Amino acid sequence: MHSWLFLVPFLAALIGWMINSLIIRLLFHPVKPVKIFGFTFSGIISGKRESIAKGLGKYVSEELFSFQVIEEKMTNPANIEKIMPLVEEQIDHFLKIKLGEQMPMISMFIGDKTIQQLKNIFMEELSTLFPNLINQYAKNLQSDLQLEQIITQKIMAIDLLQAEKQIHQQFKKELRLFKLAGAFTGFIISILQLLITLLLN
Repeated sequence: MHSWLFLVPFLAALIGWMINSLIIRLLFHPVKPVKIFGFTFSGIISGKRESIAKGLGKYVSEELFSFQVIEEKMTNPANIEKIMPLVEEQIDHFLKIKLGEQMPMISMFIGDKTIQQLKNIFMEELSTLFPNLINQYAKNLQSDLQLEQIITQKIMAIDLLQAEKQIHQQFKKELRLFKLAGAFTGFIISILQLLITLLLN
């Protein structure tokens, strides 16, 4: 048996490393479509960039950032109750000080008892009004904000080469393991093939 056959597992390991390295590179490259023999080639991510951006925009706007959930939290009676002391303080300040400054004549005929009654009426009305106001505000915000479109545009504006650099920095260990997995797989498969060849001979 030729001794050079024992080099085959190492060559297979090198090929496995190179294939997995190529797969990683093909995620982003070529960044711009390239035509070869009439066929157009582009990186896996760069080629599907628009559909990825739209998909992520839709997912984030509907699942991760749900206006419905935010609206429910904002209109929750317990949360509204938390802001009522501040509202009451502002109304109290308005009735006792601001009203007197702006309309001195009226303040002369309003005593503490009347102020307290007015404050109670305002607080009761506001506790009913707040959920409706918040609901309408959330609906208007959702309509005006167009979160899905904003996220899609932000993703489309990302510099792919910069994104590739960041991914290589953040997942350096994982990418190296992926390359090693290719080398290991090629090495093992080649060893098995070599053993089968030896057994058959």
